[in-house]
Amino acid sequence: MTASTPKRGAKRADPLGPDSLTWKYFGDLRTGMMGVWIGALQNMYPELGAGVEEHSILLREPLQRVARSVYPIMGVVYDGDRAPETGAQIKGFHTTIKGVDSEGRRYHALNPETFYWAHATFFMLVIKVAEYFCGGLTEAEKRQLFDEHVRWYAQYGMSMRPVPKSWEEFCEYWDRVCREQLEINQATRDIFDIRVPKPWFVLMPTPIWDQIFKPMVAGQRWIAAGMFDPVVREKAGMRWTPGDEILLRLFGKLVELAFVAVPDEIRLHPRAVAAYRRAAGRIPEDAPLVEAPSFVAPPRDRRDLPMHYVPKRRSLLDRAGSLVHTTFSLAGLRPARGRSTAA
Repeated sequence: MTASTPKRGAKRADPLGPDSLTWKYFGDLRTGMMGVWIGALQNMYPELGAGVEEHSILLREPLQRVARSVYPIMGVVYDGDRAPETGAQIKGFHTTIKGVDSEGRRYHALNPETFYWAHATFFMLVIKVAEYFCGGLTEAEKRQLFDEHVRWYAQYGMSMRPVPKSWEEFCEYWDRVCREQLEINQATRDIFDIRVPKPWFVLMPTPIWDQIFKPMVAGQRWIAAGMFDPVVREKAGMRWTPGDEILLRLFGKLVELAFVAVPDEIRLHPRAVAAYRRAAGRIPEDAPLVEAPSFVAPPRDRRDLPMHYVPKRRSLLDRAGSLVHTTFSLAGLRPARGRSTAA
């Protein structure tokens, strides 16, 4: 293995680098097909779902919310020596997300167990995408990804107490949370029933927009149903047949083959592209980190709230590049198996 699990008492683990499997898979835009899967799993966790219900504006601007948030989320993997700073930034977004849910249970987004569950879903996102859409993983690769996910999590500066000590323990943890803790709440139902409002910057009649996104959202629900653990699928009241499983596997293989020749500039998130360029010496190590395009910034009435990432304004060239990339992303174009020669 190229990765090693950091010691529990260590202040900071080394950030991940281009030799890691996490770099290979996490920035691949095929992860976008898993939006309903990861959104539902995160919201099913009671404390996390309560925070989303009371503090999030996801339903108001789902595309913008996801498009901008993924930049710092990617940064914890791809920002190199600056990853702990990015992790601290994300941690800071969650300081005011707290309260009491409808059942009278107190919640806080920085509860270590809650924060780790969100991270665990991102780790499993990597596992699922690699298995279904990138040709699969060996058991050794899963263990390597587990070790890397510990180093990844350490960049947030959170307590390492909830983190399982091995891949086997993680599997037990995942199964236990799915069986005993996840619940179908309003935040989860909102994800399953989500409608994607047309952003102001999209020059398209609303009826046409709606017709385009209805099948995309339905397709993501179908993918989510197939990738849920059976106990989660049962809680969600979703039906899955052996025929569905065959179709999903065939679809995954088609996705893998269809994007073999897709350029890395499209296949990878811009934060990942920049990271590979820094690692190859093509741009300075201290080059400014890639920011989300300004047109996906939070609504003006929300920009002063500490829970929101507000992209910095950039040059016209940078904004044009982000526009091209975001257009591909929102259109659902998802590329092929990770190549380590990015950009």
